[in-house]
Amino acid sequence: MKFISVEQAIEKKKGSVDIRGWIYRIRKLKDKVFIVLRDSSEIIQCIVKDPSLVKISDKLLVESSIEISGKIYKDKRAPTGYEIEVKKLNIVHVAEDFPIGKDQSPEFLLDKRHLYLRSRKLTASLKIRSNVLWALQEYIRKLGFIEAEAPSFSGSASEGGSEVFEFNYFGKKAFLTQSWQFYAENFIFPFEKVYALAPSFRAEKSKTSRHLTEFWHLEIEQAWANVDDLMNIAEKSIEYTIKEIIKKNKKELELLNVDITNLKKIKTPFPRIKHSEAIKLLNKKGFKIKKENDLGTLEEKALTEHFGTFLFVTNYPLKILKFYHGEDPKEPKTGMNFNLLAPKIGEVVDGSQREPDLNKIKERLKKDKIALGAADWYLDSRRFGSVPHAGFGLGTERLIQFICNLDNIKDAIPFPRTMTRLTP
Repeated sequence: MKFISVEQAIEKKKGSVDIRGWIYRIRKLKDKVFIVLRDSSEIIQCIVKDPSLVKISDKLLVESSIEISGKIYKDKRAPTGYEIEVKKLNIVHVAEDFPIGKDQSPEFLLDKRHLYLRSRKLTASLKIRSNVLWALQEYIRKLGFIEAEAPSFSGSASEGGSEVFEFNYFGKKAFLTQSWQFYAENFIFPFEKVYALAPSFRAEKSKTSRHLTEFWHLEIEQAWANVDDLMNIAEKSIEYTIKEIIKKNKKELELLNVDITNLKKIKTPFPRIKHSEAIKLLNKKGFKIKKENDLGTLEEKALTEHFGTFLFVTNYPLKILKFYHGEDPKEPKTGMNFNLLAPKIGEVVDGSQREPDLNKIKERLKKDKIALGAADWYLDSRRFGSVPHAGFGLGTERLIQFICNLDNIKDAIPFPRTMTRLTP
């Protein structure tokens, strides 16, 4: 038997087919059995009429694995418009009673995530995820960026702060990485244009629909670049990725009830406003936010709702930024930085032009009471041939959440990690 996928069988439309997969739905009648078979490509309804095969089918349960030979034909009543009349049926494995049914709690489904991966909607979002990660890298590589990886754990909580995971490393204190950036700013000397797609870890005690403690971070760094260069790359990479998903994942988007026409409206350039302008706009809308404040989730969502698309917010107050953010000479006390906000989600990209002056960095480290310690090697990027450079980090799960119109970011990654979720 030469097996083909369910999708290939549907494309064939008629004639004999041999397929295999797992039982997605099963309905047993006295003289026949209806099986909806699932494989990685699609589902199809199969009807068993032969009395001997009906008898064999009696012991089958949802998620049992089987092989089928039969005749395929068009049937408008079937879930995908085609049906197979089963002529041969081989049982590969009879599943136990599957624990996942209808109307079960989100927490239960997370407990059974290894099984819930088989649900059609989660499978669809993860197929889109795969193409999002590919498209982002494809676009970045077309611009001449080289991939270079860095360790996931280090001997220093490099940026200061309390949002790091600490662990024992052969008797020494170590930390999971929050970002690849410190390595990237040294990678630019041999490579000039460099990127990485890797997990980052944030020990944020946040229980929101857009936070994960482990997420996949697309980060890029470029020598001789300024903040405008990086904003251009950020918006174009997202526009390119959305176009690729519309082209390659139409079926999955439809299954997730995503309005593709809205995705097609995402066009660059995205509007850009300064942080001070954003504060004024938000206060007009009834928010009570001071000019030196950062923007929260509600404020970010309100801004994107106002503009109706992705939005760059630039020139945040320097005192709320990290020590490596460059100061804008045209607007002192503000950073040469940006956050790119996505509709309904908020921040998806954080980027800046880096401060190239070693003395200014030392002054800000002292002011912020940050001791780099074992990460002092980072400053060699300013000691030996410092040049203007810039970079950004893109949270891929948030972009996936936007594209798939997901209520929760947990469905943008196979096995989500949050402050309350460590298994499976």
